[in-house]
Amino acid sequence: MIRWLIGVGLLLMGSELLAQNCSCTLRGEVNDRQTGQPVAGAVIWLPQAQRQTQTNAAGRYELRNLCQGKYRLICQVLGYQSDTLSIELRHEELEQDLHLQEEDVHLQNVTVTAQRLESSLLTRSIIEGAALDQTRGQTLADALKNVTGVTSLQTGSSIGKPIIHGMHSNRVLILNNGIRQEGQQWGSEHAPEIDPFVAKRLTVVKGAAGVRYGPEALAGVVLVEPEPLPQQPDFQGELNLVGFSNGRQGIGSLQLQGGLGAIPGLAWRVQGTLKRGGNIRTPGYFLDNTGISERNYSVTLGYRRKNWQLEGFMSQFSTELGIFSGSHIGSVSDLENVLKNGEPFIKSGFSYQINRPFQDVSHTLQKLKISYGPAQRGVWSLTLARQINERAEYDLHRPRNDSLANLNRPELNFKLTSYNADLVWEHPAIAKKITGSAGLSLSYQRNLVYGRPLIPNFRQLTTGLFWLEKYTHQDWELEAGVRYDFRYQRITLFPSRGVRTYKHLQFGNASGSLGVLRRLGSHWSMRLNGGMAWRPPNVNELYRAGVHHGAAAYEEGEATLKPETAFNLDYTTEYTGKRLRAEVSVYRNYIENFIYLKPQAEPILTIRGAFPYFKYTQVNAVFQGIDASFTYLITKSLSWQTKYAVVRAKDVEHEARLVQIPPDRLENSLRLQPEKAVLGLTNFFMEAGHSYVAKQIRAPENGDFAPPPAAYWLWNAAIGGSIPIHRHPLQLSLSVSNAFNARYRDYLNRFRYYADDQGRNLSLRAKWNF
Repeated sequence: MIRWLIGVGLLLMGSELLAQNCSCTLRGEVNDRQTGQPVAGAVIWLPQAQRQTQTNAAGRYELRNLCQGKYRLICQVLGYQSDTLSIELRHEELEQDLHLQEEDVHLQNVTVTAQRLESSLLTRSIIEGAALDQTRGQTLADALKNVTGVTSLQTGSSIGKPIIHGMHSNRVLILNNGIRQEGQQWGSEHAPEIDPFVAKRLTVVKGAAGVRYGPEALAGVVLVEPEPLPQQPDFQGELNLVGFSNGRQGIGSLQLQGGLGAIPGLAWRVQGTLKRGGNIRTPGYFLDNTGISERNYSVTLGYRRKNWQLEGFMSQFSTELGIFSGSHIGSVSDLENVLKNGEPFIKSGFSYQINRPFQDVSHTLQKLKISYGPAQRGVWSLTLARQINERAEYDLHRPRNDSLANLNRPELNFKLTSYNADLVWEHPAIAKKITGSAGLSLSYQRNLVYGRPLIPNFRQLTTGLFWLEKYTHQDWELEAGVRYDFRYQRITLFPSRGVRTYKHLQFGNASGSLGVLRRLGSHWSMRLNGGMAWRPPNVNELYRAGVHHGAAAYEEGEATLKPETAFNLDYTTEYTGKRLRAEVSVYRNYIENFIYLKPQAEPILTIRGAFPYFKYTQVNAVFQGIDASFTYLITKSLSWQTKYAVVRAKDVEHEARLVQIPPDRLENSLRLQPEKAVLGLTNFFMEAGHSYVAKQIRAPENGDFAPPPAAYWLWNAAIGGSIPIHRHPLQLSLSVSNAFNARYRDYLNRFRYYADDQGRNLSLRAKWNF
């Protein structure tokens, strides 16, 4: 299959290609009109295309995949007069430099993106615009599954966390508005506490990124980036409404923003989301107690004056999640019967009510960012943040004979408080060829556990220093970086008889990276990256012991675990032609002391019932695979897309296979998007496709409680367009997933032991900008 895909791609690249109107690239340099020095941090904005970017430390910018036509280009940055000019894209590439005049008064209309990538050599994929709109209402993990090589670890239909190249949880770092997401992400069902509606763009960075972001970025990084604050004092808004047939789920999200004419440079934004859904239906039955209730909001306030920028951000995420009651079983024999028969004991009709077992989760994020950026001195940024993550987990059976009974308190209750501080300096470009940055990171965490113990209380302090440099010369780019991190942990254990025991752990290690990029003409590029990263064991991996109600499993840690050390190598080649766009990535990640949750031979019977038994263990492992995607324009309006991802992983010490490794995945889609309006709808589109997920034949024999499920096909379709209302477009779309209501079980769903996955699901989306 891989050879066939590559062969087709090479054949198409060599064919005579016809004109394509949406593969243009705009790039150039922004500099000071008087000194000729590059201007870093300048915003390049194309209003007609609703696209923008920002110049790097060398003053360079680039916008890809633009359609041919005329545009108004706006360039703005603090301390300079804005520059506006008209451009026309007629060919595949346009080089447009800009020369800015410095001014003494502050600018009113300035936009700076909240987070940008410091490295252009890392392989990355971006979901934005119409592609992001089609994911509205889904969880963050489900939205990211649109990226080749990214899947999700599921616990039912409402809980998911991203998997990049076969790795998940604490090996995938998530940055929410530039802040490391700190939560109880150690559990398989502990999904990221993030409202995807805050994002205007989702970026997935694949590969070890520990030099810039520190430990726990072994597999990659996910950037959740909000829209820049408005440039004009005008009042603006965006309303999103989403409805799903399966679970009869409804979601509404409203965003309002603007500026204050009386205070130039001041801008604000408020945003809120409500979500409510009931029991999910498989092709044959409802899943009892799988409803969801979610309430989120965020507030942003920014002020800019000359070279100074100040931004404050606060968000609150709150959700109640029902846990499938059929996953909590009273005896070992009943559990074995469920695994054997493949049908849950508990079946019900539809209901919005959330009963035990369920989770009650809240996450508060507060951020303050201060930037000072005269072009001739580089850009200094100080970011301070506090996060409070509270998680309460309720068992199926209400307690009767202990202190939790009368007040109906949760059996598990965690409160994690995190403080983060990051100081970053991006130095001015040296001879217009060398750019770089250096920084200091500090983090302090305190975790408190109430109710029955599962993980101990702990305090954790982490410090890190990094330095990155990039050299650019014609069609070559070379980047190198180094980092050192130190972590101290003070863990409070509660052994029998109520005697407290304190453990003091210290971990320290260096990370490094080296990458090279080569552009072969205007169509083809190649990237090669090598890196070393590390991750110290988490407290839960060391000392967890007990029934984890949300995961419906008994889980046990191992106190002798050592830090993981990863050696990563990946190669990516990308071709963008007139009709063909192709990207192929090959990667290999060798991890010493890889930690994973291994299923034990037999389930375990506790006073809370019978549960699958998992224990943390450590081996030397290799993860390797291929990500491939091809998009071919059959005509100007019709395109075909193919994605293929394969992961191979094994324990090299014992030549054994590992559990929970994503099976091979193939996706195909056909999209029709005419240039003219259809049925009165502008931006009209129709799309149909399928996903094929193979059976995981490389799972360890007798190494799990149930064998891997069979392969399955899922078909999907979508149709949509825009209706202008008082010069403001109303975007509508109707889509269906699992269109033929196929019965299947996903190998990466922890509830596959008990029930089938979700059946057919119709979704209706409406978006109105005003």
